[in-house]
Amino acid sequence: MEPVRPRRNVCASSWPARRLQTLHRVRDQLVGERTALMNQIRSILLERGHVIPQGRAKLAACLAELLDTEAGASLTPRIRTLVTEVRERWQGLDRRIAALDAEFAEQARADANARRLTTIPDIGALNATALVAAIGDVATFARGRDLAAWLGLVPRQVTTGGKLRLVGITKRGSKYLRKTPIQGARAAMPTLRQDDTRLGRWLRGLLARAHANTAVVALAAKMARIVWALLRHGRVYESAAVAA
Repeated sequence: MEPVRPRRNVCASSWPARRLQTLHRVRDQLVGERTALMNQIRSILLERGHVIPQGRAKLAACLAELLDTEAGASLTPRIRTLVTEVRERWQGLDRRIAALDAEFAEQARADANARRLTTIPDIGALNATALVAAIGDVATFARGRDLAAWLGLVPRQVTTGGKLRLVGITKRGSKYLRKTPIQGARAAMPTLRQDDTRLGRWLRGLLARAHANTAVVALAAKMARIVWALLRHGRVYESAAVAA
């Protein structure tokens, strides 16, 4: 059975954390709106024979070529105006998201626990502030695995005929708190797998016997345990090199 986290009392000291959680929810909503606008632009251009490569930067570059040069002559004036309006809404969302990111970075520098978490390879200011605000008192978790289970990053256990089998992750808890560590692990994995550290050696061994997506989730779960250890003992992350 997965651990059940005790309910925290709502008091005056919990308001800063609640404010951070609200800002994270707003940012996540803005990112979703931006993704919807980008998909809308892609579909409009695709219907008119313009296939745009994946990626926000590539879409922005293609739009600049279509709307700001003569290359977009194939678009009717009304469609050019429409796409321009949607791009302006997209750019407005970019500015709002960037402002929130700057606020998270400032908070991560000001908070001691968040600074500790940013020393972990796949955790930046966004992940650090989200985790610190959600976790609160890390002593409510007896061990690192309990925190990983609370985030929904541990595999479910199925017992058949007395044999234990691990299946997909539990996906319990906050979807946002689970998504951000996985995204961070996916971004950090190419670098970590090359490191001459215990973590790098563990990751290379895991990739040799498991699918890359499985390794990403396993790395996120391991990082959740490291998060618990740093918060519990007041330390910073130190990567130890493997002895020759």
